[in-house]
Amino acid sequence: MFDKILIANRGEIALRVVRACREMGIASVAVHSTADADAMHVRMADEAICIGPASSSESYLSFPAIISACEITGAQAIHPGYGFLSENANFVQIVEDHGLTFIGPSAEHIRIMGDKITAKETAKRLGIPVVPGSDGGVADVETARKVGAEIGYPVIIKATAGGGGRGMKVARNDAEIGTAFRTARTESKAAFGNDEVYIEKYLQRPRHIEIQVFGDGKGNAVHLGERDCSLQRRHQKVFEEAPGPAISPEERARIGKICADAVATINYIGAGTVEFLYEDGEFYFIEMNTRLQVEHPVTEYIFGVDLVREQIRVASGLPMSFTQDDLQINGHAIEVRINAEKVPNFTPSPGRISQYHAPGGLGVRMDSALYDGYRIPPYYDSLIGKLIVHGRDRTEALARLNRALGELIVDGVDTTVPLFRDLLQDPDVHSGEYSIHWLEKWLARTYGV
Repeated sequence: MFDKILIANRGEIALRVVRACREMGIASVAVHSTADADAMHVRMADEAICIGPASSSESYLSFPAIISACEITGAQAIHPGYGFLSENANFVQIVEDHGLTFIGPSAEHIRIMGDKITAKETAKRLGIPVVPGSDGGVADVETARKVGAEIGYPVIIKATAGGGGRGMKVARNDAEIGTAFRTARTESKAAFGNDEVYIEKYLQRPRHIEIQVFGDGKGNAVHLGERDCSLQRRHQKVFEEAPGPAISPEERARIGKICADAVATINYIGAGTVEFLYEDGEFYFIEMNTRLQVEHPVTEYIFGVDLVREQIRVASGLPMSFTQDDLQINGHAIEVRINAEKVPNFTPSPGRISQYHAPGGLGVRMDSALYDGYRIPPYYDSLIGKLIVHGRDRTEALARLNRALGELIVDGVDTTVPLFRDLLQDPDVHSGEYSIHWLEKWLARTYGV
């Protein structure tokens, strides 16, 4: 087991890893930019080291700064959290070249799954169902037209190197495909430096379902059921739950086994998430995230496991502490992402927290690095906390979420809490009758945005 772990991240996820280390008797090293000198993860870690100025590119994304911090502090392993360098294959390779351990999958697996086309081809080879679409990248409008005619409209054109909803355009018929193709390529080039795009069937009312997998790197893997993350705005999740309200136990067992067998076949190590669009009883692979997800706590709640602890265990060479038979679903969990943003336009709202009170009580968890007097810097993601609740069933979990939101106090900045209070008044949220397009329509209807 490791003696000391460096956490190459910030905010609530850095604090989450600090806590796991402390419970395991492992010393933790927090890295921080000058803007994060007073951050909670810096205060809570055993050691802290400044790695650069406020800009992410010069601090949290700086390979030399993070490797140097390891050498200075004697840390043997790096936990990347999510975002930043968590899915950067080049960084993982450099970590390994320096004789350090990356707490996550191999550089090869990150590379395979980081390219959308390669990931889709790999998924298909491993028996994972995929969305009908082009065989690899599409070079010109004429080829795009042929693909559109073959798989049927509407289609979606996606950047190969995409993410965060950029480089994605829908063409509803042949007349729209030329403009959609050119726009997607232009956006992709500007955002990712790569204008390659591919085409997929555009599903009308799919849900976003993701399967949590975990491997030991030695040919063993399990699945930990699914999360439903269908409530999204501009391809960004805002409300996540487990298990999914539309998935039957038989469907869960079937798709879970396919995913677990697939990652076992490639000797995958650590946590991973296989994302699907789900419509009319069918699963269609979108991508695989080779890291811990923001929404991992809902899975932890229903299975009673600590995924961060498990990541550290397998990275150190220990076996997984559970088997597939050990993993039984208990109740229902929901997470809402609380951002420092002003509803309804979702404009960022950095600033000083004048008062903060986290909700408590049975089945309530607040993952946040906020405290009274903390100043939210303007340089990073606007996520400031995750409120997670657990109940015996979905109805109880929703009631508990409503209660916990009423207890939560975040004064001094605008937050997205009013959004969730309004959402909980809608009958579709209570029935679970929604698709990935539902929230956008609801926002337009409710707020006129």
